[in-house]
Amino acid sequence: MDMGFKARVVLGDNLPILRSIPDSSVNLIYIDPPFNTGKKQARTRLRTVRSKNGDRKGFQGQRYATTVLGSRAFSDQFDDYLAFLEPRLREAHRVLAADGSLYFHVDYREVHYCKILLDEIFGRENFLNEIIWAYDYGGRAKDRWPAKHDNILLYVKDNKRYTFNVGDIERIPYMAPGLVGEEKAARGKLPTDTWWHTIVSPTGKEKTGYPTQKPLGILRRIVAASSNQGDLVLDFFAGSGTTGAAALELGRRFLLVDNNEEAVNVMKERFQGQGVEFLASPEIAKESS
Repeated sequence: MDMGFKARVVLGDNLPILRSIPDSSVNLIYIDPPFNTGKKQARTRLRTVRSKNGDRKGFQGQRYATTVLGSRAFSDQFDDYLAFLEPRLREAHRVLAADGSLYFHVDYREVHYCKILLDEIFGRENFLNEIIWAYDYGGRAKDRWPAKHDNILLYVKDNKRYTFNVGDIERIPYMAPGLVGEEKAARGKLPTDTWWHTIVSPTGKEKTGYPTQKPLGILRRIVAASSNQGDLVLDFFAGSGTTGAAALELGRRFLLVDNNEEAVNVMKERFQGQGVEFLASPEIAKESS
C-alpha cells in the first residue's frame, strides 16, 4: 500500500488490507472490534484455521477448517471470535512502529480471553494499562450490579520506548477539590486508568446514527496521549469514524478500514469537505463489477 496519504477510508476486509501495509509504518492503532456476546452452551471444542474451502462458516461469514479437540461449555462464538481476531492482531503488531501503541476496546465478557491472546502476541511485558471507561446511561438490571463500563487494553510495541505525551492530556476536575487546595483544584488532575465519560448523546450533535459510535472525547484523549503531529493513526474496525475525527482535529494522518458499507456511508457524510480519500479494496471492487 502507498502510505503517502493524509486521510483515507477503505471499504473492505481488514485482513488483506492490513497485510498490504508496510512493517512499522503506523504510530498508533485503536480498534473497537465487534464484541462476542453469544449465549453459553455445551458444544464440541474445535481448533479453527481460516481456509477458503473450510468445512465451517464462522465469525462474519468467514470459512474455517476445523479439528475436533474435545467437548466443553463455552460461549457460542468463542473459538470463532479469537480465530477471527488473532491474525488481525498479529498484523497490527507487525505494522506498529517501534514506539507505537495499540488500544484494544472490548467489553467485560471477552476482555480476559483477549488479554491472554494479546499477551502472547505483544509480550506480557508490553502490557501497559487496562483502562476502564465508565459511563452512567441506560437500563438498570435488577438481578446483578448493572454493567456500565467498557475495557480498553493498552499495549506498546516496546516498553522501553513508546509515545506518551503527558503534557498534552486534558486535565479533569478533582472529585473533592476542597481536599487538594485552590491551586491544584484550578489546574485539575490527570486522568487515571478509570475514565468517567458519558456515552454519545442520542440527541446530541455528535451523534451520527451508527449504533456502536464511541465518544469523540475518548478518542481525543487516546490520540493526544499516544501520537504526535503528523503521525499515522490506524483503526481497522472504523465504524462511524470517530478515530479519524479525533486524528483530523489533532493534526494526525489516519487510515480507517471497515467492511460495512453502511459505516463507510456514515463516514462519507461525517468527513464531507475535509479532504478525506475514500477507496474500495480490490476484493470489494471485484464483487461490485
